[in-house]
Amino acid sequence: MPSLKDLKIRINSVKSTQKITSAMKMVAAAKLRRAQEQAEAARPYSERMDRMIASLADNSSGFGGPRLLAGTAAYTTHMLVVMTADRGLCGGFNTSIVRAARNRIQMLEAEGKSVKILCVGRKGNDQLRRDHQGLITDSIEGVARRTVQFTSANEIGAKLIQRFDAGEFDVCTIIFNRFQSAMTQIVTEQQIIPASVSASHGREGSAATGLYEYEPDEDVILSELLPRNVATQIFSALLENTASEHGARMTAMDNATRNAGEMIDRLTLSYNRTRQAFITKELIEIISGAEAL
Repeated sequence: MPSLKDLKIRINSVKSTQKITSAMKMVAAAKLRRAQEQAEAARPYSERMDRMIASLADNSSGFGGPRLLAGTAAYTTHMLVVMTADRGLCGGFNTSIVRAARNRIQMLEAEGKSVKILCVGRKGNDQLRRDHQGLITDSIEGVARRTVQFTSANEIGAKLIQRFDAGEFDVCTIIFNRFQSAMTQIVTEQQIIPASVSASHGREGSAATGLYEYEPDEDVILSELLPRNVATQIFSALLENTASEHGARMTAMDNATRNAGEMIDRLTLSYNRTRQAFITKELIEIISGAEAL
């Protein structure tokens, strides 16, 4: 049985932890509101960009058009951009993304495909390098340390396009968490290179339902629009991921705070029972000594 001193030290330790988790919950809640507004504001632009590319692709020259749309003849090498957080203490946020990435790697390797990984976020790199160290080509950290900037997404997009033009991969897919609510994040896999026109056609109100004349021609516009679309989709994914991270951290810290409270109650009850047992034992010894006299 632990002593009264041990129980008191444990209670004070849990109380200190509870103060930390409560403070982290409030900070995450404050950041979540702004991140959620940014993520929701970026969705219409991202979806409209997809629909515009779908409309232009209808009249483009197919495989003779821009490579970012037509792709390559072989789809043998896949680049996975795994977007996670730089910090932990956010529940299963990072684990769910890494699990989806591992499943995707296993499926592609079973089909005889080659896989390369670009990690955006320290936690993804830390977890994936245990089993897939040889597949990781680069790791980027600190993208969402304060606020997500479009320049960061543009740099990542430019790096991917440069590698695609160099023939390092044929297909690029980003894996991230799409924000739905503070308690719910949806793991999403989105192909960005080559542009997934079929997904764009499935969107509500596709622009392909109308007839448009473009000047200059569609291929010239696509050659300028497709690189911006890569950066736009990455930027939207980063915003969704950041909002999901803050929501997951707020929920995790709220659960931790409540669990700490329950643990304090149990330890306090154990402390009182132990204290009462010591008092009862001392009384019995005093009474027994008095009777012996």
